Amino acid sequence: QVQLVESGGGLVQPGGSLRLSCAASGSIFRINVMGWYRQAPGKQRELVAAITNSGSTNYADSVKGRFTISRDNAKNTVYLQMTSLKPEDTAIYYCTADVLVVTPLRPLDAWGQGTLVTVSS
Repeated sequence: QVQLVESGGGLVQPGGSLRLSCAASGSIFRINVMGWYRQAPGKQRELVAAITNSGSTNYADSVKGRFTISRDNAKNTVYLQMTSLKPEDTAIYYCTADVLVVTPLRPLDAWGQGTLVTVSS
């Protein structure tokens, strides 16, 4: 009923920048929180950043000052602008959304398929 489509992953050099996008579609009544998780090889999935529908944000300590999360409510899209990238940022990045859907009206957690970000020289 809800799909999240991610784009923007790829290979980037240390110190470089990359912008991830995630667009939600389907029978959406309202999206409350949207965010990004990441999972590196051999590590557990961790929250990177989250944003509410009013624009409040929070970040993992490891990315504060380097990453910026934003959203376009009219397009049901969330973005993650990543700068000063480090090799330890290499991971699969997953988009997530706290969605209120219709038919029937109910809350639903939606996840994207993941997009790979590789930071390497």
